[in-house]
Amino acid sequence: MENVQRDLIQERTERTRWFQHDRFGMFIHWGLYAIPARGEWVRSFEKITVEDYQPYFDQFDPDRYDPKAWAKAAKDAGMQYAVLTAKHHDGFCLFDSKLTDYKATNTKAGRDLVAEFLEAFRAEGIKVGLYYSIIDWHHEDYPAYGDRHHPMRNNEAYKRDPETFHRYLDYMHGQVRELLTNYGKLDIMWFDFSYDNMASETWKATELMTMIRSLQPHILIDNRLEGSGEQGGSLYTSNPSVYAGDFASPEQIIPPEGVTDENGNPVPWEACITLNNNWGYAAADRSYKTPTTVIRKLVECVSKNGNMLLNVGPTAKGEIPQESLDILAEVGQWIKQNGASIYGCGKADFPKPEWGRYTQRGNLLYAHVFEESIGPVNLVGLAGKVKKARLLADGSELFLNRPWSAALFEEDAFVSFARPEHLTYPLPDKKNTVIELELLS
Repeated sequence: MENVQRDLIQERTERTRWFQHDRFGMFIHWGLYAIPARGEWVRSFEKITVEDYQPYFDQFDPDRYDPKAWAKAAKDAGMQYAVLTAKHHDGFCLFDSKLTDYKATNTKAGRDLVAEFLEAFRAEGIKVGLYYSIIDWHHEDYPAYGDRHHPMRNNEAYKRDPETFHRYLDYMHGQVRELLTNYGKLDIMWFDFSYDNMASETWKATELMTMIRSLQPHILIDNRLEGSGEQGGSLYTSNPSVYAGDFASPEQIIPPEGVTDENGNPVPWEACITLNNNWGYAAADRSYKTPTTVIRKLVECVSKNGNMLLNVGPTAKGEIPQESLDILAEVGQWIKQNGASIYGCGKADFPKPEWGRYTQRGNLLYAHVFEESIGPVNLVGLAGKVKKARLLADGSELFLNRPWSAALFEEDAFVSFARPEHLTYPLPDKKNTVIELELLS
C-alpha cells in the first residue's frame, strides 16, 4: 500500500510540473446569469424557478463573443492557462452536449462556445481547462427540496425521489466523458463542488476518476470531488484517495503559510480569486481590485509555492468588462518586465522580509520590494551570500554595500538603487520593485 501511495504522489508531481511553473491563470465564469447580471448564484439566492429562469435562455445572444480577444487579453496579462465554465450550477451548458437540450447551441447564439474558446486559447499557446459543476439546479433528478443550495430547497413540491438520483449521475458522468473525448487535449478539469452528504462517493468519484484517467491521464483535477470536512483520504493526508485530485483550491483567500499535507510536505495549490466581488458578471459590482493588489497577491501566492487563478466575468454580450481589461493590461505590463520572478519560482530559502516578499528559482533570489526603505534595502541574514544584484525590470546594476550607517548589522547585506549608497531613493516601481539577487553557490 505504501508503494502504491508513493506512486500516486509521484504521478501527481509529474502531472503538476507545468502547473507549478506557470503560476498564473485566467478563470472565466460565463453563462445565462450574465443577463440578470447579479452574479452566478442568482437562481439560488433569489429562489428562481426553472420556468422563471427560462427567459434568460430565450434571450441569450452573445453577439460580441470573440474568444480570440479573450485569449489575447489573457496572453498580454501574462496568464499561462485558462479555465472556462463549461457548465455552472444552473445546469446551462456552453458546449454542444448530446445529453441535454439546455445548451448554447439551442439559444440564439447557435454556437458551441466551448469549442471556440479552446481553439482561440490554444492558438495563443495558453493551456486550457474546463470547469464543470457537479451540482445541477436544472436537472430533474438532482435533489431540490431539503438541499442546502437548490433554488427550490424550501418548496416541498420539488421533493425528489432518491431512487432516480442515479440518472443524474449517469448524465453527469456522461457529460464529463463528452468533454474529455470531443474537445481534444485538456490540461485541467476543474470540478465544483461538494458539500454535506453531496460529496465523494455520492458522485461515484472513484469511478469518475478512473474514467477520466483512462481518457486523459495527464489532466490535472482539483480537489472538490471530496467534501471540505472529509477526514480520511484527502489531498492533505499522506494517504490521498484516488479522487483527492492534484491540487488544492482555496477560494477568495490566500493561505497564511501556503498548503502542506499532514507531514508538512508542500501540496500544489491555486487560489481562485475574483477581480471584483462576483464570479459571474454583476453590473452593479464596482469593487475592483487594483493592479497593485493583483500583482502583490500573485507574488504572495508564488512565495508560498502557489498559483493564482484570477477570474473575469464576461457580459451577456460576450465581452470582458473594460475595467477588468484595464487591470489585466496593467498587470501584464509589470509581468512583461518581471515575469522571471514569477514563472518557475516558488518559496524562498529565506524568511519573509519586512518590506515585501521573496520568490526563488535555483540560485536566483527575487526581492519584491513593496515599501520604501530609509537608506539601502536591508537583506536580513544575507551577508556574504549575494554575488550581485540588478533591477529585474531593465537589467541595470544595483549596489551591494555596507554603508557606514549599517555597521552594526554584520549578518545583513544591503542593496541600494543609486550612489551614494547610504542615502534614501524612491522605488523605481511603486507597485512592486523586483531586485534579482544572484546567490553565491
